[in-house]
Amino acid sequence: MNQLMWLRTDLRVSDNTALDAAMSAGPTIALYLITPQQWQAHDDAPCKVDFWLRNLAELSIRLTDLNVPLLIRTVADWQAAPGVIAEVCRSHEISTLHVNDEYGVNEQRRDVAVGEALESTPTIMRRHLDQLLFTPGSVTTLSGGYFKVFSQFRKLCYQRLTHSLPPCLPVPPRQAPLLIKSDKVPESVEGFAQPTEHLRSLWPAGEDVARKRLAVFSEEALADYQLRRDFPAEPGTSQISAYLAAGVISPRQCLHAALRANQGELDSGNPGAVTWINELLWREFYKHILVGYPRVSMGRAFRPETDALPWRHAPDELAAWQQGRTGFPIIDAAMRQLLATGWMHNRLRMLVAMFLSKNLLIDWREGERWFMQHLIDGDLSANNGGWQWSASTGTDSVPYFRLFNPISQSAKFDPDGRFLEHWLPELAGLDKRAIHNPAKLNGLFTTVDYPPPIIDLSMSRERALSAFRQLGEAP
Repeated sequence: MNQLMWLRTDLRVSDNTALDAAMSAGPTIALYLITPQQWQAHDDAPCKVDFWLRNLAELSIRLTDLNVPLLIRTVADWQAAPGVIAEVCRSHEISTLHVNDEYGVNEQRRDVAVGEALESTPTIMRRHLDQLLFTPGSVTTLSGGYFKVFSQFRKLCYQRLTHSLPPCLPVPPRQAPLLIKSDKVPESVEGFAQPTEHLRSLWPAGEDVARKRLAVFSEEALADYQLRRDFPAEPGTSQISAYLAAGVISPRQCLHAALRANQGELDSGNPGAVTWINELLWREFYKHILVGYPRVSMGRAFRPETDALPWRHAPDELAAWQQGRTGFPIIDAAMRQLLATGWMHNRLRMLVAMFLSKNLLIDWREGERWFMQHLIDGDLSANNGGWQWSASTGTDSVPYFRLFNPISQSAKFDPDGRFLEHWLPELAGLDKRAIHNPAKLNGLFTTVDYPPPIIDLSMSRERALSAFRQLGEAP
């Protein structure tokens, strides 16, 4: 009997656990579900949906080389998944449905429902570990609970990886042809606008692209990663987050590339490699949090007491933040980068998140949603974890009294103003000092259409500190 591989965020043929298991067990068919209403409910960005489709088209070519037919079904949302998958299994005489696990609450409920729908059929469902190095629940405290602090989680991960490094699986061998025609991958999905060609050009699709980016980064930039990663004008980051989020490349492939560049060392050796491996483990940590503390998947703070914070309803200030017109150049440049490219430099993600949640005292969930609606690498766990860290509402959160000053951060990490000049060309005529804080010119700079600051930084800082202090005094 046949095997069915249900593709989700695992759009590759190399080191794909479920695909390897399916093709090892028998003749395999692949399936992909297009679920527009579900994607809209999850605030998936149009550029991300387009990226999925472009990578699915590339994957279809690779699957054809392996003689694996690709079926595509379109339904409104995941509620329809059990019925559709049961019908595919029936019509194609599927003995086993193979899936790689996903970890949000809705994803887990969807997979449970599919498994229940198959219980009365000849098809069994096998779930595989793929998008993580460790199964959630296997890296725990001495009392058996999920870690709340990253440094403790990381320490145990290093111990486990030192004793047992997960291997990368090769591309499965080609199977005998099946008399099943593949479906054509659509170029667009109704309800999701197509991104600009410029944005698309920044993120070409396919496994080959992802693996080449990883190779170039690990060979040419990894050694200096810890020195260059905080400077947004520098090409100091890997630029593979979108490929990881869509599963075009695996975390195991990333880890092995870092280890090769670091002579096999995990937590010693080259500081750049160690720092980047830590970033892979941060990704791992936040996905484990989704399982251990599912409330974070449902719009809740990890620290429930922080939901009592007096978040402000300030739609005009929120809109100014969203559109990059706050009057603080580093904030505005970062937000314009997001709108134009579907991506934002990681340090800038922290800066704009702190600015919204603390300087403006606007609910961090507004920012989390805006990011998901525009990020090509939008990932529930990483996005939620980053926002809650910055807002001091999350696990291992930054202390509430730590609030980055956008002007000093701008001067420190973009000292020549190159990043600001690129995204705020109206400020290009200012010198290296003034460009970080045009308001200090006291009206002398009047020939450029750039807004004044929407808040007073000192006042906003004291307002945020007061709100958190009062929270600490609450019963």
